Amino acid sequence: MKYDKLPQKDIDIVRGLAAKLMEYEATPENIERRDAWYKLDSGAGDRTMVLAEAGGVQQEVFPEAHFKCESEQGRGLERGLYRQLFNFEQLKDDHVIEPFINIPWQVDQGNYGVEAVQHVPDTDGSLGARSWDAPLKNLDEDFNLLKPREFSVNRDKTYAQKEALEKVFEGITPVRIRGKFWWTLGMTINAIDLIGLENLMLYMFDNPEGLHRLMAFLCDDHIRFAKWLEGEGLLCLDNENDYIGSGSMGYTGKLPQKDWKPGDKVRTCDMWALLESQETVGVGPEQFEEFIFPYQAEIAEHFGQIYYGCCEPVHTRIHILKRLSNLARMSVSPWADEEKMAAELGRDIVYSRKPNPSLISTGNFDEAVIRRDLRKTLDTARGCRLEIVMKDVHTLNNEPERLSRWVQIAREEIG
Repeated sequence: MKYDKLPQKDIDIVRGLAAKLMEYEATPENIERRDAWYKLDSGAGDRTMVLAEAGGVQQEVFPEAHFKCESEQGRGLERGLYRQLFNFEQLKDDHVIEPFINIPWQVDQGNYGVEAVQHVPDTDGSLGARSWDAPLKNLDEDFNLLKPREFSVNRDKTYAQKEALEKVFEGITPVRIRGKFWWTLGMTINAIDLIGLENLMLYMFDNPEGLHRLMAFLCDDHIRFAKWLEGEGLLCLDNENDYIGSGSMGYTGKLPQKDWKPGDKVRTCDMWALLESQETVGVGPEQFEEFIFPYQAEIAEHFGQIYYGCCEPVHTRIHILKRLSNLARMSVSPWADEEKMAAELGRDIVYSRKPNPSLISTGNFDEAVIRRDLRKTLDTARGCRLEIVMKDVHTLNNEPERLSRWVQIAREEIG
């Protein structure tokens, strides 16, 4: 995006939003939330943290008509700033405001030499299913089509964006380059793009050597990308209000490593990484242990702390995952056995509970059911380090106040 040609009206709007954010950044509420996150990570506090994501219901919570900027670039800035204001003023969960505007490096990750053909229906902007034609029809015969990715960075474009934004927000807040280049390093999402979900499962029995070869290729390439970023000085710390894992915040006093000093290149060992394997929810723990976990464990060795899991219930493979020496937080999805997870995680690993989003999405917003769900988690995870994250919400039944009300109910039940 080009920020050096914003209309003055747009500049005035986003400067006003940023100034208000900086006022909130210094409030006792914001400071307490930041401190509580650090205590959750260290084990020094017992406060249950609460987060709610509005990303999937933006059109209901803050429709496009709400925004006032004229230019596309201005509206993009306005949306990002307003989301933070919405979190603080209306949602009132445990999102934290930091006194910075962040932009990412402009990096091209390349591809594997082949790409899946996507088939997406016309849903008029709403959610829908998709299918794809996996490019590797026969794993053994087509494997030679795979190529390691080629990476590049456009430093000039990144610095130009930073300089332009510094002029926009001059006197209000600094602009810094900070951001990630991946959501997950779990690899199975890449595997099914290449061979399809059904083949991922069948090859565990029909072509185990071929599947191991594919997973090893993906593992090596993921590590190579991370190390390329490290060598180029492009990695950024993610130990503040950075989105980590599948819905948590990165606050930790354990990263970066103790030998890191400001001005040093950030290394993979100074960062969080998310590992998950939602695509293998239909396979047994033995198959997961043989075909997926060894490659995830190899990646985990390069990082400082690991958040594991997303929507998949991991209680059937928790005994395997606990071998990760740097496992710090774990997703407890709506389909997980909460009692087993609580017993396994204890105080050692943060219990990152994800309530079922249908509780606030269906026609009847039943507060009694919501309270029972929260109480079950609070009772089951008593003694654990607990965060509760309402995420993957894709509709609020056109009642946007539901999300804030869920946060309020969660606060009441915790209290």
